[in-house]
Amino acid sequence: MSTGRIVILGAGLAALSAALRLAPRPVLVISPEALGQGASSVWAQGGVAAAMDPADTPEAHACDTVNAGAGLVDPEVARLVTNAARSRIFDLTEIGTPFDRTPDGGFVLSREAAHGAARVVRVKGDQAGAQIMKTLIRAVRATPSIQVLEGVMASGLEVAKGRVDGVRLMRASGSQEITLRAPAVLLAAGGSGGLFAATTNPHRIAGAAIGMAARAGAVISDPEFVQFHPTAMDVGIDPAPLASEALRGEGAHLLNANGERFMLAVHPDAELAPRDIVARAVYLQSKAGLRPALDTRHCLGERILTEFPAVAQACARAGIDPTRQPIPVAAAAHYHMGGVETDDTGRSSLSGLWACGEAASTGLHGANRLASNGLLEALVFADRCADSIAAITPEVTALEVELPDLAAAPLPDPQLVQRLRRAMTLGAGVVRDTVGLMACLREIDAIENSQPDCTPLLNMTATARLIAYAALNRQESRGAHFRSDYPQSQGKTGQRTRIRLTDALPSSLKETA
Repeated sequence: MSTGRIVILGAGLAALSAALRLAPRPVLVISPEALGQGASSVWAQGGVAAAMDPADTPEAHACDTVNAGAGLVDPEVARLVTNAARSRIFDLTEIGTPFDRTPDGGFVLSREAAHGAARVVRVKGDQAGAQIMKTLIRAVRATPSIQVLEGVMASGLEVAKGRVDGVRLMRASGSQEITLRAPAVLLAAGGSGGLFAATTNPHRIAGAAIGMAARAGAVISDPEFVQFHPTAMDVGIDPAPLASEALRGEGAHLLNANGERFMLAVHPDAELAPRDIVARAVYLQSKAGLRPALDTRHCLGERILTEFPAVAQACARAGIDPTRQPIPVAAAAHYHMGGVETDDTGRSSLSGLWACGEAASTGLHGANRLASNGLLEALVFADRCADSIAAITPEVTALEVELPDLAAAPLPDPQLVQRLRRAMTLGAGVVRDTVGLMACLREIDAIENSQPDCTPLLNMTATARLIAYAALNRQESRGAHFRSDYPQSQGKTGQRTRIRLTDALPSSLKETA
């Protein structure tokens, strides 16, 4: 099949923003689930980082971004993104996003870890992602040029003469593939958190986007840098509900089972230290059997029930009363700083393929993403991708795409998926070493060999392999990548990883190389 529509893979904030920006050019959005379900954007609690306070500046925001990134942030990209932040907030406001406002009409701003000022614009306390997505979905539904195919997912990219000229699609419930040729493809299908046993991401967000691009030959940057959120709720729910970082911005403390506020001895900023530092401290407390917990009683009390409704609802489901008891927490895979390498217009190394959102690596996040910069990057680069695509694709009239009936085909074996998630958490989790990473790579080999013809599984294992292989090769600790056998950084600034899937040899070959 072929279409004149620009194909956007994904249905989160980046994908929908790009689709709206491309109007009136005809667009096809591929969404495995109904819009608003299954995308990480909906679950984002903190908000969008932007220098909205008159006393704050984009330059200060860019400086904090560079400092948090542990020597790997591209300063030009940081300036580009932070300079665009205010206009993106106003754009969202104009289409109806109900950001929290002060009595005099200003924006309510929260402070999060490693920010030098309160600059996180929020919605209903911890509802930013859900409310922004609700606004975007309403706008997409009302835009005639945008077609949304729900219940369909991409399984691969079609490449001819070094150019991506289409995608392979299948029913999300499991079916044979069909190829759809298209003038341009935008990859905005999320990150990789679901590859780990402990994650705050929807299960479907498990490296498929990066894996598809890698298997097509795209350059992947910095795959070893996975951010682990320090305050995922440790309440036996998978995926783990998130206790927003804004709670710590309000003054919540981390305590262990002995009642000790352990972050005081770890970092001068205590609970507001950079995420990688807090995540490792929480992980070590958990490993020592000291069951860390987040205590909001002294700073929020009953206010948590109304000002942070998502947290309060998750506590209620777990049988926890946060007004009377601390919330058990653990470090969990949250955001992938690495991804498909792009330039500052969102172009990948493959002609015809653009990427934005968590699937992309733009150079903004470096080794450790600054809190609430994820939604901001998605908004800014969605527009830049859309403008770049529009500049080289003619305006055409295109019929809607109708997929034929497709025969059923197996999805990844759930037991293999669980094996992969356990292997990644054990070997490529918060604290890594050579032995664990080699064991992880051997397990990835075994999992691939157990279901070698399942394309969706191979997309997942491709990304898992890149994460583990790049982590093995980075023999230092930097930002979110911590090696217990190489605990020091090799200088203040570092070298970014640039890798293709063909570079990541199977572990059996690596051992004898």
